[in-house]
Amino acid sequence: MKKLFQLISFVVVLVAVGSPARAETLVPSPPELSATAYFLVDVNSGAVLAEHNADIPLPPASLTKMMTAYVLATEMEAGRVKPDDMVTVSENAWSQNPIFAGSSLMWIEPGKDVSISDLERGIVISSGNDATVAVAEYLAGSEAVFAEMMNTQAEALGMKDSYFVNSHGLPHPDHVVTARDLATLATAMIKRFPEHYKIYREPEFTYNGIRQYNRNTLMSEDPSVDGLKTGHTQEAGYCLVASAERRGMRLVSVVMGTKSTKARKNETRSLLNYGFRFFETVDLYPAMHELEQPRIWKGQQDYVPVGLMEATVLTLPRGKAKDLETSVELQPQLVAPLAQGDPVGSVTLSIDGEAVFEAPVVALETVEPGGFFARLWDTILMWITSLFATS
Repeated sequence: MKKLFQLISFVVVLVAVGSPARAETLVPSPPELSATAYFLVDVNSGAVLAEHNADIPLPPASLTKMMTAYVLATEMEAGRVKPDDMVTVSENAWSQNPIFAGSSLMWIEPGKDVSISDLERGIVISSGNDATVAVAEYLAGSEAVFAEMMNTQAEALGMKDSYFVNSHGLPHPDHVVTARDLATLATAMIKRFPEHYKIYREPEFTYNGIRQYNRNTLMSEDPSVDGLKTGHTQEAGYCLVASAERRGMRLVSVVMGTKSTKARKNETRSLLNYGFRFFETVDLYPAMHELEQPRIWKGQQDYVPVGLMEATVLTLPRGKAKDLETSVELQPQLVAPLAQGDPVGSVTLSIDGEAVFEAPVVALETVEPGGFFARLWDTILMWITSLFATS
């Protein structure tokens, strides 16, 4: 079994400006699940806490609908689609289409109009294959063109090992997604479309007189779980992408290829409990955090604030945040002009002597050159300073 477990890692929110490093800790290895592939990630830091076969393309079944819902949310955000838009159901999207036999449905009927809002819930809650086709045809004209939209979004998100052929996830040899890519997609939905993500936690949806309950039954057993999606076909096995939040820490887990609905739920629970039990998310620095104010020469000011422009979030073994030690190294002499964002040194955070975070330190303000005489005077002072430094 391939094991890749990053005990301590980090991400700088929005812009990655550092590089992770491992440290020896007493954190136990993650559980070994009875699943073809699995993945566990901290949503806010990007730290990977457990993975197995995370980059192997696998049939995703109805987990596909996460991308269908993501494309729909993207179109709604852009204003090209509105929740109250009415979609006329085609014969192809009809719930009685033979290709849907035995699969999950919203139970829409041809020739009838259905709102985008209802179709979105039909996709997310009812997991309706008919609803996905209706949305695909409305947004793109055909399922084939909609699949191109799905792949465009996948590429933009960095889902490099996944490929979509249809909107619902019924088996096709070329239709594959990896566990890592599904976690990327789930994270994007949570962060970019929080209002649409709320639909994933709705317990039921009634359409055409038929009440259907959310298939993610883990939500009813664990109040910290508030999404995302189940999936099952014979080829894919039983799959579940879930997200949970406890004590300010949000995790996304992906479990693919288990043998039963009970197994996918139990394995997901084990993975989430492991992450919450042994790790914590630490909001270390806010954006524009100042670390020091070193001397700057030949500028319109004598000192410049330096630090990290982007917010910094770490995932650490639980209880170890208090042991963080900070070391800042700056260039020997800073000389104007200096633009905001220019690198001036580096910062290293360590626990028990092991580096867990490294990033460049940058100027937080722009410093323009001083006048002629100010620059001349600083040149003299720099020369005198260098004499003492080398003596």
